[in-house]
Amino acid sequence: MNKKLRILYVTSEIDPFLKLSSAADLIRLLPQKLQEKGHEIRIFMPKFGVINERRNRLHEVVRLSGINIRVAGEEKPLTIKVASIPNAKLQVYFLDNEDYFKRKSVLTDANDAFHTDYDERSIFFCKGVIETVKKLGWPPHIIHCHDWMSSFIPLYLRTHYQDDPMFKNTKTVFTVYNNGYSQELPLDYMDKVRVDGIGDKELDNYNENNYVGVIKGGIALSDVVTKGHPTVDEKIEEYIEEVQSEKIYFDTNDKESFVEGYNKLYTDIVS
Repeated sequence: MNKKLRILYVTSEIDPFLKLSSAADLIRLLPQKLQEKGHEIRIFMPKFGVINERRNRLHEVVRLSGINIRVAGEEKPLTIKVASIPNAKLQVYFLDNEDYFKRKSVLTDANDAFHTDYDERSIFFCKGVIETVKKLGWPPHIIHCHDWMSSFIPLYLRTHYQDDPMFKNTKTVFTVYNNGYSQELPLDYMDKVRVDGIGDKELDNYNENNYVGVIKGGIALSDVVTKGHPTVDEKIEEYIEEVQSEKIYFDTNDKESFVEGYNKLYTDIVS
């Protein structure tokens, strides 16, 4: 019998709350199937303003209030809301902040221009995930990070939180997709990313202020990298080959082998 694992999924989208790409379907399928196998599952995502709180029955988790996240020299209050996925017995925790997630959009505004603070939104989200886990008192065996918005989590776990007993036995899985964007991050974004315990060596993994740079950092500092799509950016494909002997891709068209593949992967890396 497989060991019962505590698995945290970190994502920017999941069906039915927000669907931007095929990733929303993958992340909807995997947690439910693994929960049915006896694993303990939590799912975290940003509470983007396009997510209708009333329709989706979100409510604030008062016991998780009082967390502040420092970004760009300012303390930003973190609000945690929760909702259940219909017919799945799965809860999704939504990380919210009025400055970053109130606007009725995700990455771009009404003129299709990128929000200028999307680096700060990602930093806030990644730090918020870790601090919420600590507040919950729920040490995960696996943190499965999906796509670029979660890419600073492996960095923080390997540096600032490396001696935190909550994450002593935590392994990170980072899944990349073909969801690239052309916008460059602000030139000072690495100064915002840096916190106590992070040196230049760790930041070098994120040394390009663009999508590829952010993804490469997540790849370099995770325990295992997988692909959520058969083809991803060519530079990212090459980088995965540099840091990992194989490019792991489980075909979602074969749902049984897809779920079993991740179940075995998780079990193998924590054993």
